[in-house]
Amino acid sequence: MKQNTVTTGGPCWVELGTSDPAAAKAFYGELFAWRAETDPRPEAGGYTQMVLGDAPVAGLTPLFTPQQPTAWTVSFAVADTDATLAAVKDAGGTILMEPTEVFDLGRFAVAADPSGAAFSLWQARAFQGVGVLNEPGSLGWVELLTRDAAGATAFYPAVFGWSVSPSEQYTQWGLDGADFGGMLVMDDRFPPQVPPHWLPYFSVADVDGTVARATGLGAEVLLAATDVPDGPRIAVLRDPQGAAFGVYKAATEG
Repeated sequence: MKQNTVTTGGPCWVELGTSDPAAAKAFYGELFAWRAETDPRPEAGGYTQMVLGDAPVAGLTPLFTPQQPTAWTVSFAVADTDATLAAVKDAGGTILMEPTEVFDLGRFAVAADPSGAAFSLWQARAFQGVGVLNEPGSLGWVELLTRDAAGATAFYPAVFGWSVSPSEQYTQWGLDGADFGGMLVMDDRFPPQVPPHWLPYFSVADVDGTVARATGLGAEVLLAATDVPDGPRIAVLRDPQGAAFGVYKAATEG
Protein backbone atom coordinates (compact mmCIF):
# COMPACT_ATOMS: atom_id res chain seq x y z
CA MET A 1 0.00 0.00 0.00
CA LYS A 2 1.40 3.37 -1.00
CA GLN A 3 -1.13 5.25 1.13
CA ASN A 4 0.16 5.86 4.64
CA THR A 5 -2.78 7.86 5.94
CA VAL A 6 -6.53 7.46 5.71
CA THR A 7 -7.76 9.10 2.50
CA THR A 8 -11.34 9.79 1.44
CA GLY A 9 -12.34 6.94 -0.86
CA GLY A 10 -9.66 4.61 0.47
CA PRO A 11 -9.68 1.91 3.15
CA CYS A 12 -9.98 3.34 6.65
CA TRP A 13 -10.91 0.42 8.91
CA VAL A 14 -11.29 -3.35 9.05
CA GLU A 15 -13.69 -5.16 11.33
CA LEU A 16 -13.97 -8.80 12.33
CA GLY A 17 -17.37 -10.27 13.09
CA THR A 18 -16.67 -13.49 14.96
CA SER A 19 -18.46 -16.37 16.63
CA ASP A 20 -16.03 -16.31 19.57
CA PRO A 21 -14.81 -12.79 20.45
CA ALA A 22 -12.74 -13.95 23.43
CA ALA A 23 -10.87 -16.51 21.35
CA ALA A 24 -10.38 -14.01 18.52
CA LYS A 25 -8.96 -11.42 20.89
CA ALA A 26 -6.48 -13.98 22.17
CA PHE A 27 -5.51 -15.20 18.68
CA TYR A 28 -4.87 -11.79 17.13
CA GLY A 29 -3.29 -10.52 20.32
CA GLU A 30 -0.72 -13.31 20.14
CA LEU A 31 -0.27 -13.04 16.38
CA PHE A 32 0.02 -9.27 15.90
CA ALA A 33 0.62 -8.00 19.45
CA TRP A 34 -2.78 -6.30 19.42
CA ARG A 35 -4.39 -5.18 22.68
CA ALA A 36 -8.17 -5.47 23.06
CA GLU A 37 -10.14 -2.48 24.34
CA THR A 38 -13.83 -3.39 24.66
CA ASP A 39 -16.41 -0.61 24.94
CA PRO A 40 -18.17 -1.16 28.31
CA ARG A 41 -21.40 0.59 27.30
CA PRO A 42 -24.26 -1.90 26.88
CA GLU A 43 -25.43 -0.11 23.74
CA ALA A 44 -22.01 -0.77 22.16
CA GLY A 45 -22.88 -4.46 21.95
CA GLY A 46 -19.44 -5.68 22.99
CA TYR A 47 -17.62 -3.72 20.30
CA THR A 48 -13.86 -4.00 20.72
CA GLN A 49 -11.06 -1.91 19.27
CA MET A 50 -7.84 -3.78 18.68
CA VAL A 51 -4.91 -1.48 19.38
CA LEU A 52 -1.25 -1.70 18.35
CA GLY A 53 0.82 0.43 20.71
CA ASP A 54 -1.43 3.47 21.00
CA ALA A 55 -2.95 3.18 17.52
CA PRO A 56 -6.33 1.60 16.73
CA VAL A 57 -5.86 -0.96 13.95
CA ALA A 58 -9.07 -3.03 13.74
CA GLY A 59 -12.50 -3.65 15.21
CA LEU A 60 -13.96 -6.86 16.59
CA THR A 61 -17.61 -7.67 17.23
CA PRO A 62 -19.74 -10.67 18.12
CA LEU A 63 -22.08 -12.01 15.45
CA PHE A 64 -25.45 -10.28 15.57
CA THR A 65 -27.54 -12.78 13.59
CA PRO A 66 -27.31 -16.56 13.05
CA GLN A 67 -26.87 -15.95 9.31
CA GLN A 68 -23.88 -13.64 9.73
CA PRO A 69 -20.63 -15.39 8.75
CA THR A 70 -17.43 -15.10 10.72
CA ALA A 71 -15.47 -12.78 8.44
CA TRP A 72 -13.47 -9.60 8.05
CA THR A 73 -15.15 -6.53 6.53
CA VAL A 74 -13.29 -3.63 4.90
CA SER A 75 -14.53 -0.06 5.42
CA PHE A 76 -13.89 2.84 3.04
CA ALA A 77 -13.74 6.47 4.12
CA VAL A 78 -16.39 8.74 2.59
CA ALA A 79 -17.26 12.40 2.95
CA ASP A 80 -21.00 11.73 2.84
CA THR A 81 -22.44 8.29 3.55
CA ASP A 82 -25.85 9.05 2.08
CA ALA A 83 -24.45 10.47 -1.14
CA THR A 84 -22.12 7.49 -1.53
CA LEU A 85 -25.01 5.07 -1.06
CA ALA A 86 -26.86 6.88 -3.82
CA ALA A 87 -23.81 6.34 -6.04
CA VAL A 88 -23.74 2.67 -5.03
CA LYS A 89 -27.37 2.24 -6.18
CA ASP A 90 -26.77 4.19 -9.39
CA ALA A 91 -23.84 1.90 -10.21
CA GLY A 92 -25.87 -1.27 -9.65
CA GLY A 93 -24.90 -2.08 -6.06
CA THR A 94 -27.20 -2.77 -3.12
CA ILE A 95 -27.60 -1.40 0.38
CA LEU A 96 -27.28 -4.04 3.09
CA MET A 97 -27.53 -1.72 6.08
CA GLU A 98 -28.96 1.78 6.00
CA PRO A 99 -26.88 4.64 7.45
CA THR A 100 -26.68 4.78 11.21
CA GLU A 101 -24.96 7.09 13.68
CA VAL A 102 -22.32 5.43 15.87
CA PHE A 103 -22.32 7.59 18.99
CA ASP A 104 -20.28 10.72 18.12
CA LEU A 105 -17.75 8.64 16.21
CA GLY A 106 -19.19 8.68 12.69
CA ARG A 107 -21.90 7.57 10.29
CA PHE A 108 -21.85 3.98 9.11
CA ALA A 109 -23.51 1.89 6.37
CA VAL A 110 -22.98 -1.44 4.63
CA ALA A 111 -23.32 -2.02 0.89
CA ALA A 112 -22.47 -4.63 -1.73
CA ASP A 113 -21.19 -4.38 -5.27
CA PRO A 114 -23.22 -5.91 -8.12
CA SER A 115 -21.56 -9.31 -7.62
CA GLY A 116 -22.44 -9.35 -3.91
CA ALA A 117 -19.08 -8.46 -2.33
CA ALA A 118 -19.90 -6.53 0.85
CA PHE A 119 -18.06 -3.50 2.19
CA SER A 120 -18.71 -0.73 4.70
CA LEU A 121 -18.79 3.04 4.43
CA TRP A 122 -17.50 5.30 7.19
CA GLN A 123 -18.15 9.02 7.41
CA ALA A 124 -15.79 10.07 10.17
CA ARG A 125 -16.56 12.44 12.96
CA ALA A 126 -14.66 11.86 16.23
CA PHE A 127 -13.09 8.63 14.94
CA GLN A 128 -11.09 8.65 11.70
CA GLY A 129 -10.25 4.95 11.51
CA VAL A 130 -6.91 3.17 11.66
CA GLY A 131 -4.15 5.07 13.39
CA VAL A 132 -1.35 3.42 11.42
CA LEU A 133 -0.96 1.82 7.99
CA ASN A 134 1.77 -0.36 6.50
CA GLU A 135 3.63 -0.91 9.74
CA PRO A 136 4.05 -4.48 11.04
CA GLY A 137 0.79 -5.52 12.67
CA SER A 138 -1.36 -3.00 10.79
CA LEU A 139 -3.46 -2.97 7.64
CA GLY A 140 -1.27 -3.10 4.55
CA TRP A 141 -3.49 -3.90 1.55
CA VAL A 142 -7.11 -4.74 0.64
CA GLU A 143 -8.07 -7.16 -2.10
CA LEU A 144 -11.33 -7.80 -3.90
CA LEU A 145 -11.92 -11.41 -4.90
CA THR A 146 -14.57 -11.52 -7.60
CA ARG A 147 -15.83 -13.51 -10.58
CA ASP A 148 -16.88 -10.32 -12.36
CA ALA A 149 -13.80 -8.27 -13.10
CA ALA A 150 -15.49 -6.10 -15.70
CA GLY A 151 -18.36 -5.28 -13.36
CA ALA A 152 -15.98 -4.39 -10.54
CA THR A 153 -13.81 -2.15 -12.69
CA ALA A 154 -16.94 -0.25 -13.70
CA PHE A 155 -18.54 -0.13 -10.24
CA TYR A 156 -15.78 0.97 -7.86
CA PRO A 157 -14.38 3.89 -9.88
CA ALA A 158 -17.95 5.15 -10.35
CA VAL A 159 -18.60 5.04 -6.61
CA PHE A 160 -15.23 6.04 -5.13
CA GLY A 161 -13.28 7.60 -7.99
CA TRP A 162 -10.58 4.94 -7.90
CA SER A 163 -7.96 4.57 -10.58
CA VAL A 164 -7.54 1.13 -12.16
CA SER A 165 -4.11 -0.22 -13.08
CA PRO A 166 -4.63 -3.52 -14.88
CA SER A 167 -1.97 -6.05 -15.83
CA GLU A 168 -1.96 -9.64 -17.05
CA GLN A 169 -1.48 -10.90 -13.51
CA TYR A 170 -3.29 -8.46 -11.26
CA THR A 171 -5.38 -5.28 -11.23
CA GLN A 172 -4.61 -2.58 -8.67
CA TRP A 173 -6.84 0.13 -7.21
CA GLY A 174 -5.54 3.59 -6.40
CA LEU A 175 -6.33 7.19 -5.49
CA ASP A 176 -4.27 10.19 -6.59
CA GLY A 177 -1.48 7.93 -7.81
CA ALA A 178 -1.26 5.90 -4.60
CA ASP A 179 -2.31 2.25 -4.83
CA PHE A 180 -3.98 0.69 -1.80
CA GLY A 181 -5.52 -2.54 -3.06
CA GLY A 182 -6.12 -4.95 -5.85
CA MET A 183 -8.49 -7.37 -7.52
CA LEU A 184 -8.08 -11.13 -7.91
CA VAL A 185 -10.37 -12.95 -10.34
CA MET A 186 -11.78 -16.08 -8.70
CA ASP A 187 -11.20 -19.12 -10.90
CA ASP A 188 -11.72 -22.87 -10.52
CA ARG A 189 -9.43 -22.93 -7.49
CA PHE A 190 -12.25 -21.30 -5.53
CA PRO A 191 -15.22 -23.54 -4.67
CA PRO A 192 -18.46 -22.19 -6.15
CA GLN A 193 -19.91 -21.69 -2.67
CA VAL A 194 -17.20 -19.11 -1.81
CA PRO A 195 -18.83 -15.73 -2.49
CA PRO A 196 -17.09 -12.62 -3.82
CA HIS A 197 -15.53 -10.75 -0.91
CA TRP A 198 -12.96 -8.24 0.29
CA LEU A 199 -9.85 -9.59 2.00
CA PRO A 200 -7.61 -7.50 4.27
CA TYR A 201 -3.85 -8.02 4.30
CA PHE A 202 -1.84 -7.11 7.38
CA SER A 203 1.77 -6.03 7.14
CA VAL A 204 4.28 -8.21 8.99
CA ALA A 205 8.04 -8.26 9.40
CA ASP A 206 8.31 -11.99 8.61
CA VAL A 207 5.66 -13.78 6.55
CA ASP A 208 6.99 -17.29 7.17
CA GLY A 209 7.36 -16.69 10.89
CA THR A 210 3.85 -15.25 11.07
CA VAL A 211 2.41 -18.29 9.25
CA ALA A 212 4.20 -20.64 11.63
CA ARG A 213 2.96 -18.68 14.64
CA ALA A 214 -0.60 -18.57 13.28
CA THR A 215 -0.77 -22.30 12.63
CA GLY A 216 0.59 -22.92 16.10
CA LEU A 217 -2.35 -20.87 17.40
CA GLY A 218 -4.86 -22.95 15.42
CA ALA A 219 -5.08 -21.12 12.08
CA GLU A 220 -5.35 -22.84 8.70
CA VAL A 221 -3.15 -21.96 5.73
CA LEU A 222 -5.20 -21.11 2.62
CA LEU A 223 -2.24 -19.87 0.57
CA ALA A 224 1.25 -20.87 1.66
CA ALA A 225 3.91 -18.18 1.88
CA THR A 226 4.87 -17.25 -1.65
CA ASP A 227 6.69 -14.50 -3.50
CA VAL A 228 4.48 -12.54 -5.89
CA PRO A 229 6.29 -11.73 -9.17
CA ASP A 230 7.45 -8.11 -8.93
CA GLY A 231 5.60 -7.90 -5.60
CA PRO A 232 5.78 -8.84 -1.94
CA ARG A 233 5.91 -12.16 -0.14
CA ILE A 234 2.38 -13.03 0.97
CA ALA A 235 0.28 -15.72 2.61
CA VAL A 236 -3.44 -16.17 3.29
CA LEU A 237 -4.73 -17.69 6.51
CA ARG A 238 -8.02 -18.63 8.13
CA ASP A 239 -8.30 -17.92 11.85
CA PRO A 240 -9.59 -20.61 14.24
CA GLN A 241 -13.16 -19.26 13.99
CA GLY A 242 -13.12 -19.26 10.16
CA ALA A 243 -12.26 -15.68 9.08
CA ALA A 244 -9.80 -15.37 6.19
CA PHE A 245 -7.07 -12.71 6.09
CA GLY A 246 -3.75 -12.15 4.37
CA VAL A 247 -0.30 -11.13 5.53
CA TYR A 248 2.48 -9.59 3.51
CA LYS A 249 6.06 -8.51 4.08
CA ALA A 250 6.39 -5.04 5.52
CA ALA A 251 8.22 -2.40 3.46
CA THR A 252 7.09 -3.99 0.18
CA GLU A 253 4.23 -2.85 -2.00
CA GLY A 254 1.67 -4.62 -4.18
